[in-house]
Amino acid sequence: MPVSLTPGSLTRLLGEWNVGAAPAYRELADVVRLLILDGRVALDVALPSERSLAATLGISRTTVTASYALLREQGFLSSGQGSRSRSCIPSQGPAHAGGHDGALRLSGAPGLAVPDGVLDLAYASLPASGEVVHRAFAAALTELPALLPGFGYDALGVGPLREAIAARYTAAGVPTTAGQILVTSGAQHALNIVLRTLAGRSGTKVLVEHPSYPNALDAIRAAGCRPVPVSMPAANPIGTVHNGPGPLGTANGPAGWDLEAMESALLQQRPAMAYVVPDFHNPTGRLMPDSQRRRLVKAAAASGTVLVADETLRELNLDGAASTPMAAFSPAVVSLGSLSKSHWAGLRTGWIRASEPLIQRFAAARTTLDLGGPVVEQLAAAHLVNAMTEPLPARLAALRENRNTLLELIHAHLPGWEPEWPDGGLSVWCRLPAPISTALAVVAPDVGIRLAAGPRFGVGGAFEQYLRLPFTLPPGQLETAVLALRAAQDRLEAAPQLRRNLSAPPAAAIA
Repeated sequence: MPVSLTPGSLTRLLGEWNVGAAPAYRELADVVRLLILDGRVALDVALPSERSLAATLGISRTTVTASYALLREQGFLSSGQGSRSRSCIPSQGPAHAGGHDGALRLSGAPGLAVPDGVLDLAYASLPASGEVVHRAFAAALTELPALLPGFGYDALGVGPLREAIAARYTAAGVPTTAGQILVTSGAQHALNIVLRTLAGRSGTKVLVEHPSYPNALDAIRAAGCRPVPVSMPAANPIGTVHNGPGPLGTANGPAGWDLEAMESALLQQRPAMAYVVPDFHNPTGRLMPDSQRRRLVKAAAASGTVLVADETLRELNLDGAASTPMAAFSPAVVSLGSLSKSHWAGLRTGWIRASEPLIQRFAAARTTLDLGGPVVEQLAAAHLVNAMTEPLPARLAALRENRNTLLELIHAHLPGWEPEWPDGGLSVWCRLPAPISTALAVVAPDVGIRLAAGPRFGVGGAFEQYLRLPFTLPPGQLETAVLALRAAQDRLEAAPQLRRNLSAPPAAAIA
């Protein structure tokens, strides 16, 4: 049974839709289509019946019927015999099936060699924190001899690292023991272990934010699970409200998450698991308020859903906003963490924090994937976790400068783009002036950049009018990248048929 959108919920999303610029049925269809493309109406959501929507909007049923018919004709609604219309994206025709395969792979795939001179904006990652990482490995090598008499297999992780991670949680207000920690080879590895343990059956439902982290969506699908997307509220463009730091002010309203929609989806769908990124959400950079965290934890418990909070970006708090770890609100919360974003992805060190019984289940599931992580890397990671604050002030200062630079460059050179102010993390989520995200990603290498198109962050091809732009490059390279984006946009505007032919979303993993 698909998630249902009530007439009241759709009416709130529509806003002031009937402005008299076209026949009412066409205006209604245009706004609903935009909501689907933007991801504010998730895919495979059952829309209100024609009769109920007409009554709520105070218009004739004929108008709604004609609007729904137009949306079906355009490929944005599908319905079977006797069923309610459901949101969808038009299917891709033969023009999109071939001819650009190499470009699509280049536009988002990890591990591909990026040609010299091409700036990589597909990844949102930082280089290593220099001397700090080097010193940690030097210290680890001095400690290694004490562990050499052992076998080197440890599905839970080496003791010093588990104790260091537990101490970090305890200091943050979440009392934790080493027995509640499982060390993994990064957060992606951690998520795969959790999925295999909690949602391993084919067709199991997993609630996700929409948009969401692409590699998490890939892992959910690869596990045979079905993602249940819940749309996040749209944010106002920067500059319309000056209520925060930065050169242009901030405007993340309506702020946060749509808790009413999440509660409804949990109640209707009762997914086995919910995957959320409450701390500097990827890709929007939002920070979930504590009041919403409490509501979400309560709703997950009521529906029997295991809430999994990805805290990979939690340390990248650019504006110093206070928040409480999700696990502080319930011992049933499963937390995922990593050193990849704060220190270096090359460490391949992550972890799971959960109750001890769950940790034992995760460890048992982990042995079907591997028998433990590299010991030296874990010893080095223990030093980094114990001295977590050492590299962060300098890194955060550089990221703030980069964020401000990127937003100013977008404002100056891409005036039709609407970036959302990120409270933290590594990237800016931009609304584009037209649904050209994939087309931009395909032509981007020709102008010297590599992009991850908006549909990679959604389910079923949504977010064609959005693009994630990392601010991990230094200011000079960010300027080069933005000028290249303008050149790519100009190229598409000069060749509208090219833009239409390049609308199939790439399907490669990104960071």
